Amino acid sequence: MNNSWFSSAEGPFSYTVEESFHDLRLDQFLALSLDQFSRSQVTESIKSGEILVNGVTVKPGYRLKPGDVIDGIIEIYSEPMIPRPQDIAFEVLEENPDYLIVNKPPGLVVHPGSGNVDRTLVNGLLFRFGSFKEVGDVFRPGIVHRLDKDTSGVMVVARSSAAHVNLVHQFKNRQVQKTYLALVIGEITEEHGRIVAPIGRHPVHRQKMAVREHNGRYAASNWRCSTRFAHHTLLELHIETGRTHQIRVHLAHLGFPVAGDKLYGPSKDHAMFPRQMLHAWKLGFTHPGTGIRIDAQADLP
Repeated sequence: MNNSWFSSAEGPFSYTVEESFHDLRLDQFLALSLDQFSRSQVTESIKSGEILVNGVTVKPGYRLKPGDVIDGIIEIYSEPMIPRPQDIAFEVLEENPDYLIVNKPPGLVVHPGSGNVDRTLVNGLLFRFGSFKEVGDVFRPGIVHRLDKDTSGVMVVARSSAAHVNLVHQFKNRQVQKTYLALVIGEITEEHGRIVAPIGRHPVHRQKMAVREHNGRYAASNWRCSTRFAHHTLLELHIETGRTHQIRVHLAHLGFPVAGDKLYGPSKDHAMFPRQMLHAWKLGFTHPGTGIRIDAQADLP
């Protein structure tokens, strides 16, 4: 499946299997219960882990038993429109023929997707640097990595096809050094630590990720204490992997969620902070043209 496609979702839904459906295949049951989807669409969602039985992933041919609880969401992908140039405010930290280094402001989505069809960083890049439309994926030209909407900070964007291939390779092979600053709720007494906990889709809240010991993907984050405040701590983090929401999930799992995080933090904290206090501070990579080490940095907004 083309990863640049947009998705729409049905769900979340939950069914408790009754006696009359005993021994029916899971994919058959869902094709009957969700008749707006084809059986092949249901099967793909089961295989991708979007649908769970009793909190665990199973195969499409799983035979149902009375009392089984089926939870999940079905995402249907459709091809998006090619993004159009739009005047979007963002800071360019460095510009050369191979790449740009930008400081993404909080509240800006990186590229168009479900729920954000325009007004993204990509739209702004096309407005200011039209040649980007020929680099990489036509639906997210130049993009080689992402930051969450409410995470601010440094990003590198490819300006040529050769640079795009090179930078994607560096990110894929964990050759890029990523350093973040996070203000967390709580006072951490230790000076430093390492979190190794696999991350996967939350079994119930499908818009969230979670630590999943058996079904998650390997994820590792290193942190050290930078500054302590009353009730909060500023951390410097180096991540070895780049899982979705990795820092936010790991810190919440540690018991010190990112301040202002509406998805993983306590609701009482939201009024104090307008957005999640997470900033991509430094990015170290190899220049795709010269092989020289590049260390980029974006100051806090």
